[in-house]
Amino acid sequence: MCAEYATFGLAPAMRAGGVRNDGGYQVHRDFVDFIVDGRPLLFRLSDLDAVSPLASDVPPAIFTAQVRSLLLESPAPLPGGRYVVYGCPECEDLACGAVTAVIRGDGEDFVWRDFAWQTDEHADLELNGYHGIGPFRFRGAEYRAALSALLDGSAPDPRRRVLLIGARVAVLAKLAAALRTIGVGADIAQDADGVPADELRGYGAVVLGHAAGERERAAVRRAFERAGVPVAHVDGLAPIVPLLVAQTEHALDRSPAGQRRLTGLTATDGSADVEVTSACRVTLTAYRLDRLSRTHTHEIFDGVLEAGRHRLALDPGTARGRSFVVARTAGSVLVAAVRR
Repeated sequence: MCAEYATFGLAPAMRAGGVRNDGGYQVHRDFVDFIVDGRPLLFRLSDLDAVSPLASDVPPAIFTAQVRSLLLESPAPLPGGRYVVYGCPECEDLACGAVTAVIRGDGEDFVWRDFAWQTDEHADLELNGYHGIGPFRFRGAEYRAALSALLDGSAPDPRRRVLLIGARVAVLAKLAAALRTIGVGADIAQDADGVPADELRGYGAVVLGHAAGERERAAVRRAFERAGVPVAHVDGLAPIVPLLVAQTEHALDRSPAGQRRLTGLTATDGSADVEVTSACRVTLTAYRLDRLSRTHTHEIFDGVLEAGRHRLALDPGTARGRSFVVARTAGSVLVAAVRR
């Protein structure tokens, strides 16, 4: 049994949704992540696309049941005192695979140990155990206070709705449809004037199309300021739907900046610099508008990067026309215009 204490906390996190170039999509999920010794526990699991059981989009009764389960106020859902720590973001079915751990009380303390990858009711620690993770001993008062706060109404409000404003209605309609497909609500308006403050409070971001002028942009900002609503503003880089979806997803990311995995992206004619804080899978996609406003897409990179800064070569075609690069991990997304 572990002797030293680890700190326990919670923080908002996101599984970034997105529109794939093959026509598929990845669902957006907001959840509360476990912060162990100041770092998201999920980051210790390398390239894992998963969410905690504390998902912000589940019904309140289910959310409450998950919290009380982690407080050991109900029996363990799996044999051997095992609890699901991270599960499939699409369906949360154990058959898809989940990270589980034994959670037990030890006096006033709580101990998480024997982490494993599990696809049925019984875990094989020898074959599928995460031998380098844990055990973790948490002080009972700290542990209970963090989880109990979620029951007091302190769970993060995902505010997964965005307001789309711009002159190119056809592009905004396609963007709204794409956002709704991945689980993000979207409304289209000509401006924000006269919209009641209560309605504006429902939006987590406002997206202004590339064709919106500075006067329109300033008016939208004033409308949200008058309503006292802090909202992320997205200036659309180009009328490319997957690019705009990526910009919107970045704006909706409420995880603390210091606890993000993907932290930097810059691009020039010949290369892109990507910075990650822990080993993870990264995809890099370039979008280019030619002189006839046609979109060209290039898959640049798809692989696991170790923690640090990495320089990746770009396709020579990005040197022609207006070009942009999107970097993605399972939990976050960054967008950069290609500088020349």
